[in-house]
Amino acid sequence: MSLVLISVVVLLCLLFLSVPVASTIAGVGMLVGYFFSDYPIFESIGEVTWSASTDFLLLSIPFFVLLGEILLHSGIAKNIYFALQKWLSWLPGGLLHANIASSAIFSSISGSSVATAATITTVAMPQSEKYGYKPGLFAGTIAAGGTLGILIPPSINLIVYGFLTNSSIPKLFIAGLVPGILLSLLFMTFILIYTLIKKDKSVINDKVTWGERLIALKDLVPILILFVLIMGSIYTGFATPTESAAIGVLVALVIVYFNSLLTLDVIKKSIQGTIRTTGMIMFIIVAANFLNFVLVSIGLTDELAYFVEELEISKYTMLFVITILFIVLGLFIETLSLMVITIPIIAPVMIAIGFDSIWFGIYLIILIEMALITPPVGLNLYVVQGIRNKGNITEVMKGCFPFVLIMLFMAFLLVLFPQITLFLVQYV
Repeated sequence: MSLVLISVVVLLCLLFLSVPVASTIAGVGMLVGYFFSDYPIFESIGEVTWSASTDFLLLSIPFFVLLGEILLHSGIAKNIYFALQKWLSWLPGGLLHANIASSAIFSSISGSSVATAATITTVAMPQSEKYGYKPGLFAGTIAAGGTLGILIPPSINLIVYGFLTNSSIPKLFIAGLVPGILLSLLFMTFILIYTLIKKDKSVINDKVTWGERLIALKDLVPILILFVLIMGSIYTGFATPTESAAIGVLVALVIVYFNSLLTLDVIKKSIQGTIRTTGMIMFIIVAANFLNFVLVSIGLTDELAYFVEELEISKYTMLFVITILFIVLGLFIETLSLMVITIPIIAPVMIAIGFDSIWFGIYLIILIEMALITPPVGLNLYVVQGIRNKGNITEVMKGCFPFVLIMLFMAFLLVLFPQITLFLVQYV
C-alpha cells in the first residue's frame, strides 16, 4: 500500500503543478518502474507505446470525434435544438427541457460531453436572454445535459473503458443506453417539478402549431438515421465499432452535402477540431497504457486484490469506498485522466470481488459525469461559462448542483437495480 500512496501523491503533486496530464502519467510510470521493478521496464517503452497506439479499436475515437465536429460546424446541431424547442417549449420549464433533450440526442452521435456542452451552449444561450430565463439554472441544464455525452452510446469514454479493461464495446454501448435515457428523464422531471413549485413564468409564449412541429421533425431525421446506422451496424454484426464510426462519418458528410451545408470551411474546422481532440486523447491513453504495464509488471494489481480480500469487508462497502474516492478525485482531476489513472488499478479489484465489468463500467461513468460539473475542475462548467461570457461561474455551479444530486440518485438506482444496465446486454 505504501507504493500506491507514493504513486498517488507524486501524481497529484505533478497535476497540481500543471504538468500536462499525459506527461504526468508517463513520468509516474517511469519513476515507479525505475525504483520498484526488477525488470528492464525502459526497454519495453517502445513496444508498449506501439501496441497501444495501433490498437484497431482506438481508431473509432477520431471517427466519432470527426462525426461530432461535422454536425457542430455544419449547423445540423443548431437545427436539432430549434426542432426540439418547438416540441418541448410548452412544458413547464420550456427551453430547459429542450436543453436536456438536445444534449441527449447530440450525445448519441458526438460521444463527447465537452463537445455537446459547447454546441448546445452556443445555440441555446441567446434564447435564454430572449425569453428571460434565470441564467444560472439555464446554464446548469446545458452543463448537466452535456455530461450525457459520455454515457449515451456511442461514447468515447466507454470505448476507453473497454480498451483499459478488455470489455466488449457493443455490450458497454447497449448497457449505457437505458441509464442514459433514464438519467435524461430524471433531469427533465426535476425541471418540471421545480418549475411548478417555483411558479416560474419564464416560459415561451410563442404559439407553435402542430404543422410547424411536424415540419420540424425533418431536422431530427439526420440524427435518427445516423444513430440507427451506427448502432444497428454494430448489433447486427455488419460492422465493428470502428467500422460503424467510419460509416457514420461518411453518412454525415452525405447528409450535410444534401442540406447544402458542406463547405470547405466546415471541413477545415472539423478536421482541425478532430486532430486537437484525438491527439490529446491518444497521448493520454498511450501514457496510461505504459503506467498500467508498469503496475502489472511489479505485481501491484495482484497485491491490491489480496489486500482487499484480507480486509474482509463486503463488496458493497468496497463500492462505497470507491464511490467516495471518485467523487473526491473528480473534484481535482479531468475526467478522461481520472479514468486512465484509476481504472487499470481499480477495475480488476472490483471485478475480482464479484462486480460485473459491464455494470461497473456504467456505474463509474455516472460518477465521472459528476466530475464534469463539480468545481474546481469541472470542464463543462468552464465550457458553458466561457461561451456565455457573462455573469459569474458560480451561477453555473449553483445551477448544476441539483443535477449532481440526481446523478448520485441514479448511481444508487444502479446498485439497487443492476438490471437497469444489464437486461439489454443479454441480447448482444
